[in-house]
Amino acid sequence: MTPRLAAAVLVLEAFLVFFAVLAAHQLSDVPTGLVWGGGLGLVVALVLASGLLRRPGGLALGWALQVLVVLGGLVLPAMFVLGGLFVVLWFFMLRLGRRVDADRAAFVEQWGHPDTWEDGRPPPGAPEAPPPRRH
Repeated sequence: MTPRLAAAVLVLEAFLVFFAVLAAHQLSDVPTGLVWGGGLGLVVALVLASGLLRRPGGLALGWALQVLVVLGGLVLPAMFVLGGLFVVLWFFMLRLGRRVDADRAAFVEQWGHPDTWEDGRPPPGAPEAPPPRRH
């Protein structure tokens, strides 16, 4: 669950950076090519990183991109605040994802995976589980 939540944050952050590029293009004294090149490069990096979170170093890449988004405040000062909010969101989604992963692992350890239950029914005493996902 952790990579899914983190990927959602990175994709939302890519939208934020894209709209920040549009604003910085009009409001910043930074050369237009640098705003567009750096901003769209960061958008692409955020989207690509969202797909790499399950790989080794994926979360570290996500943290590095968080720093770059906050540093976008050097071009558009509002990004210090907006990037900071996304750092907080990133941190809490990682924390929540780890908690869900741990709870899910404890459930499977105690009761087995719902896909292995006979007739799809939980063993006596087990809590009701959601229906299995279809792939």
